[in-house]
Amino acid sequence: MRTPFLAQKQKSLSMPFLGLAARLLLFFASPTSFCTEQESSSLINFLDGLMPDGNGDLNDSWVNGTDCCKWEGIICSSDGTVTDVLLAARGLKGGISPSLVNLTGLLHLNLSHNSLEGSLPIELVFSRSIIGLEVSFNHLKGHLQEMQSSNPSLPLQVLNISSNSFTGQFPLTTWKVTKNLVALNASNNSFTGQIPSSICINAPSFAMLDLSYNQFSGNISLGLGSCSMLRVLKVGHNNLTGALPDGLINATSLEHISLANNDLQGVLDGSHIFKLSSLTVLDLGSAGLSGTIPASVGQLRRLKKL
Repeated sequence: MRTPFLAQKQKSLSMPFLGLAARLLLFFASPTSFCTEQESSSLINFLDGLMPDGNGDLNDSWVNGTDCCKWEGIICSSDGTVTDVLLAARGLKGGISPSLVNLTGLLHLNLSHNSLEGSLPIELVFSRSIIGLEVSFNHLKGHLQEMQSSNPSLPLQVLNISSNSFTGQFPLTTWKVTKNLVALNASNNSFTGQIPSSICINAPSFAMLDLSYNQFSGNISLGLGSCSMLRVLKVGHNNLTGALPDGLINATSLEHISLANNDLQGVLDGSHIFKLSSLTVLDLGSAGLSGTIPASVGQLRRLKKL
C-alpha cells in the first residue's frame, strides 16, 4: 500500500510530465506553418517592385515580420514552405521581381490579368520548382531569352504568356530542357521566326500549343507530327507558308486545329485528314489552301465546327 506522501509525490511528478507530453504531442501533430525569413523577404521584394497605386492592397496583409503563410494570395505546405502565389486580377502594376525565384518550393505562380510591365524574368521559366507559370493579359514586353539550363529536365508543365507585348524571335532551343511541358500558350503577342520543332520531341506529354495571333513565318514544322499526345494546335493569324506537312496526321489525338489567316499552299488531303478521327474543330478559314473540301471530312464523326 502506498503511503499518502508517496502518492502525493507521484502525483506532483506526473502532472508536469503529462503536461509536457501533451505539448510535445500537439507540437508533432500540428507542424508549424511559419514561412522562412528568406521567403518572406522574397515576397516583400516583389511587393516593393510594384507601384504604390498598383499593389492590389497587399500592404494590408503583407506585413514584414508576420507569417507570410497567412498573407493574401499565398498558400503554404504543412511545413511552412510557400507553394502558391495566386494574385490574378488584382490590379497589380509595376515589374515582376526575379526575387520570386528564391521561393525554392514554389509550384504555381499566377499573375495573370493585371497591368504588369517590363520583362519576364527568365529565371522564373527556368525555375527548379515551378510547374505552372501564368502571366497572361498583362503589358509585359521584350524578348524571351534563349537559355541553356544545367538541369536536364525542368519541372515546368504549363506556361501561359498570352496577351502581352512580347517581340522578337521565339526561343527554339529553350524547350530542350522542358521535358515535362504539357501546355504552352504564347498567343496574341508579336513573336517572329519559326515555330519550334523540338517541343514534342523533348516533351512526350505535350498536349496544347497556342501560337495564334503572332507574326510567325516559315513552314509548319514537321516535328509536330511527333506529338502523339497533342490535342490542341492553334497557329492561326500568322504568316505561315508552305503546305500542310503529311506528318501532322501522326498526331492522332488532335481535337482542335486552327490554321486560319495564313499564307499556306496546296490542298487538303482527304486520306490524311480522315485519320484525325478525334477532331472536333477544324478551322481553315483564309488559310490559303485551295481545291475542294474532301468528302472524308464528313466522316469525322466528332467534328462540331468546320
